[in-house]
Amino acid sequence: MNGVLDAILASRVGVAVMALVAAILAVVAVILLWESVRQLIRRQRARGQLERIAREGNVRDATSSGILRHEKKRGLDWLEALLLRLPRHGDLNHLLQQADVDWSVGSLLLLTLGVGFGVWVFALVLGIGGVGGVLLGAVGATLPWLWVGRRKRKRLRAFEERFPDALDLLGRSIRAGHAFTTGLEVIADEMPEPVAGEFRQVFEEQKFGLSLRESLFGLADRVDLVDVRMFVTSVMIQRESGGNLAENLDNLSTLIRERFKFRRTLRTHTAQGRLTGYILAAAPIFMLGVLMVLNPEYERLLFTEQFGRLMLVGAATMQFVGFLFIRRIIDVEF
Repeated sequence: MNGVLDAILASRVGVAVMALVAAILAVVAVILLWESVRQLIRRQRARGQLERIAREGNVRDATSSGILRHEKKRGLDWLEALLLRLPRHGDLNHLLQQADVDWSVGSLLLLTLGVGFGVWVFALVLGIGGVGGVLLGAVGATLPWLWVGRRKRKRLRAFEERFPDALDLLGRSIRAGHAFTTGLEVIADEMPEPVAGEFRQVFEEQKFGLSLRESLFGLADRVDLVDVRMFVTSVMIQRESGGNLAENLDNLSTLIRERFKFRRTLRTHTAQGRLTGYILAAAPIFMLGVLMVLNPEYERLLFTEQFGRLMLVGAATMQFVGFLFIRRIIDVEF
């Protein structure tokens, strides 16, 4: 077994893997340095703004003018200023905010270019040049975006699971005679993340001068869920035309829990099919590893010959595309 590992490390594949790891680590080091300098500049400018507000003694005018919301724009450096001219810069920044990633758009683009370049170098060392190397580099460049998208989905799923409890807590607070904003503060103090952080931001925004309507619309914009939009709509209708808000919140939380119950039932009935799909997707990779251990010479042609490497790239691409199609088919919208 050790002989096989030594042979792999000494081969072109081992050199390619080490080159890929080195390129990615170098890019990560540059991004970490970039972010540390950027955060230092932002803290210094924020401290200067707070000192100026303290000297002027006009906190309400400063907060209502959007000083907190515009702090990021004022803390941008020359690269971020150039990136502001991108057509989808606002959407990228919104995506990072929804994923709760403390990156700038520039850091995300640097990581995308770095990972794509590293995978392209990996392909070149393996002898995969031309269109094949470019395609592998493009696939590698999508990895940071896939990670950010997965983090966003995970955070939204965690918010959605805890959202009914937050609505129940808000409804009980209203029945006890507390104001709606006090209920928001109770949620921020009692609920776990990410629910607590989102409602804390709503409470602090309206506390520092932003209207409740804008704060709730900001919540619906950050948390892209139908349940949150229904919650905001219910609150806005109640504030304009009256009604029993506590009862509406109870009905909404019951509806969300019933949908969770249906989703779990659906996953239970489709568990066997999903497990079969995972096994079929992992079987070729497992068999390739087994054959490389039992008979390395039999599989060596796939790594030493140009046609064999193209076959590996094609097989991996088709496996990935098929996996995405299957995930899309079994994704039930309700």
